[in-house]
Amino acid sequence: MEYIIVGTAGHVDHGKTVLVKALTGVDTDRLKEEKERGISIELGFAPLRLPSGRLLGLVDVPGHERFIRQMLAGVGGMDLVMLVVAADEGVMPQTREHLAIIDLLQIKKGIIVITKIDLVDGEWLDLVQEDVRRSVQGTVLADAPIIPVSAVTGEGIPELLNKLDELAAVTPPRPARGGVRLPIDRVFSITGFGTVVTGTLWTGTIKVGDDLEILPQGIKTKARNLQVHGKNVREALAGQRVAVNLAGVDKEAVGRGSTLATPGLLPAARRIDATVKLLSGSRTIENRSRIRFYLGTAEILGRIILLDREEIKGGENALVQFLMEEPVVSLRGDRFVLRSYSPMETIGGGVVIDPDAPRHRRFDTNVLASLRKKLEGTPGEVLAQIIKEHRQGINLTEAAAAAAMTVDDARELLHGMAAEGLFVMLPCEHDLYIVDREIMDAWWRETERALTDFHRRYPLRPGLGKEELRSRCFSQIPARVFQPLLEQWSREGRIVFTAGTVALAGFKPALTPKQKELLEAIAAYYRTARWQPPDFKGAAANFKVQPSELEELLHYLVREGVLVKINEEFYWHREAFEEAVNVVRELGRTGPFGLAEVRDALGSSRKFILPFLEYLDRLKLTRRQGDKRIFIAN
Repeated sequence: MEYIIVGTAGHVDHGKTVLVKALTGVDTDRLKEEKERGISIELGFAPLRLPSGRLLGLVDVPGHERFIRQMLAGVGGMDLVMLVVAADEGVMPQTREHLAIIDLLQIKKGIIVITKIDLVDGEWLDLVQEDVRRSVQGTVLADAPIIPVSAVTGEGIPELLNKLDELAAVTPPRPARGGVRLPIDRVFSITGFGTVVTGTLWTGTIKVGDDLEILPQGIKTKARNLQVHGKNVREALAGQRVAVNLAGVDKEAVGRGSTLATPGLLPAARRIDATVKLLSGSRTIENRSRIRFYLGTAEILGRIILLDREEIKGGENALVQFLMEEPVVSLRGDRFVLRSYSPMETIGGGVVIDPDAPRHRRFDTNVLASLRKKLEGTPGEVLAQIIKEHRQGINLTEAAAAAAMTVDDARELLHGMAAEGLFVMLPCEHDLYIVDREIMDAWWRETERALTDFHRRYPLRPGLGKEELRSRCFSQIPARVFQPLLEQWSREGRIVFTAGTVALAGFKPALTPKQKELLEAIAAYYRTARWQPPDFKGAAANFKVQPSELEELLHYLVREGVLVKINEEFYWHREAFEEAVNVVRELGRTGPFGLAEVRDALGSSRKFILPFLEYLDRLKLTRRQGDKRIFIAN
């Protein structure tokens, strides 16, 4: 079943709450102060069964100007709206402000309900309807039906229910697939159960036991229990009013304005890129003006940074960046409302373009072009732009969230673009890492230069160490992405890599005749030296070569298994090393042994035997025990 939220809007004391009671039988004024004052202060909720059997969630919002924040917390989750105008008063200030908010949030399905018709005559009612029709011209409710009703006599109520049924049937439901997003509008605790939060489930499905996250606080929790319209359920679907009993959350840690979401789904950021439109007649807003930002159930203070002009006048559109005083939880495409800091008046609203934006230079043509593309482009163009802007690549989950689409939809689009050669998709820990082809080509050029230079400088080495290559060229990308990147280039025949080194495809260490002769001489020299080999300087002097050249030759012999590198100074011939290990093994059969015993058994000196024994310690063939050692290898 598809679920729809319908809400009221309109001036204070125009009969919204009484209308809700006439439609549902529920009095949504639940607070003592509301009863005493006869006005709604907080949001009210009630289930509404339509003639077709469809069940709607009905939200009753306050009409008084002092409670506009509460009104905004409710209107953001509406799919349908009833703009309520009292027949005895007509269009009033809060009627106009609520209408402006409905228009800014683009709630396109609605009904205009004229209440209290039992208090006026027919001629006056006709005048009020004409006034209402003029007032809604140019807004999303310009063509909305007008239905006169009396909650006292019941006149018009059946017609209103039928019209709601008709509109609900053609109203797109909220997406039940994808991640959970529930802006929290109420928090309370129940003895024996703990903290409960309520709100309209914007997207996704919550099941009992699901892992969830409270943002922007970043609190991890679970859905312990769920209720929809006061009844326990195993799952709640998008479009429903939901109460969620949370596990392990203190009531004081969360409040209205927080968001309950799938972990990792939504960013919480202080910088947001957006497009803004000021209402006609609104005051001029200058760069860095302080504003009140309303999205979902949240109200956040911040400053508006104008990216393409010095000021915005009433009726104008502009590209902006908001710098918030607290983190904001949003997605691309979210609509918001702006109010001036003081006095508090609704001045405009807009659409989120980038919910986690970097700092921009004002009047930067590249930035402005990018924002327009992300605002106006097709889903594929938006996704492509997001990936291009992530110079170090981005994983599929993050890209989908930034583009405000499901992972499955993003994957389908990306497979098509990857087939066209626009992007490279690297498998990475149960996700995909997406890299723009131009960035990938730039990475390859840098890698090719690094490997070419390494092969030129060290022609006898099999390749550059993997970790050294990563630190040189790829320190900014996640470590888990580096291996898939190398595998991609290996499949393309560009490189050959082993567990430890990376080389250009086709490269092989090549020895000159002189090097071959030197290698044979060095190997023979170390075989003869046995357990009293020369230090590095002595070997270089003996063979009359530069230290750098000798180092390459020694490394080559180590890789070939001819020599063993004991430390930076000493190398032993493999035969001598293995014979010495056997001597140590035999000494260890009778118990702990000291350096002097090994020295005497090999006919060497402390200068050579101490580094040898320390090397065995590092290999875990031996272990120190006081001033002795024991042999611990099998």
